[in-house]
Amino acid sequence: MILFSCNVNGQSTKQAKLTAEKFDNRIEIRINKNLFTTYILSEHEKYPFFFPVNGPSKASVTSMRNANYPHHSSLFFGCDRVNGGNYWQEGLERGQIVSLRADIIESGNEKVVIENENIWKRPGAMSPIKDFRTITVSAASESMYQIDFEITMEMLLDVTIEKNNHSLLSIRMDPDLAVINGGTMVNAEGDTQEKGTFGKNSAWMDYHGKRMGKYEGVAILQHPSNKWFPSKWFTRDYGFFSPTPMYWPE
Repeated sequence: MILFSCNVNGQSTKQAKLTAEKFDNRIEIRINKNLFTTYILSEHEKYPFFFPVNGPSKASVTSMRNANYPHHSSLFFGCDRVNGGNYWQEGLERGQIVSLRADIIESGNEKVVIENENIWKRPGAMSPIKDFRTITVSAASESMYQIDFEITMEMLLDVTIEKNNHSLLSIRMDPDLAVINGGTMVNAEGDTQEKGTFGKNSAWMDYHGKRMGKYEGVAILQHPSNKWFPSKWFTRDYGFFSPTPMYWPE
């Protein structure tokens, strides 16, 4: 589960209406007619990802690209060092997660539901993984939006994932909200910033900051049914965080 929130005074309790519209290589999701996020499915990208991911201020809490780490594409799911392939960093020839289908299952009421099937592939090698995603978007209030991910990975071969810190669900924050620019990163135990959270087990991590006169941010909440719950976290003060079980295998 991922939550996006900010402090908004005088919010209404009226139920939000969520809609989704599919185009050639993307799905746009709107909350009360305002763009919340776009699920980008282009075959020219490394993997499917969400951008922008707008907070209630209408500005994205995530960053699309970064000069130092161009493989950080906002909100994404992937993994490095899979059977010799790289399904995380830039370079499509090293490995790519390609959408086979993306269907809008529910739209127009209190939530949007998307089903997405993807194949992991690279030139000269058999595909090791197919993944199936059910993505549910909802809005608990005018100041809190939510994305739930249910992801099943089907192993098509014997798969070996070597120890690495580039794995699974990750977020790259907008620079305005990064710790190095005055933001705050805090886990379920109250530990803060990279120094206090890196490599520690925790059920959730919240990253937020102040911009345009409001506090706004995003949190990743791990589901207790995950085998590695609660996972250790890979965190960076420059604006990156991810529950990363592949870096601390047990």
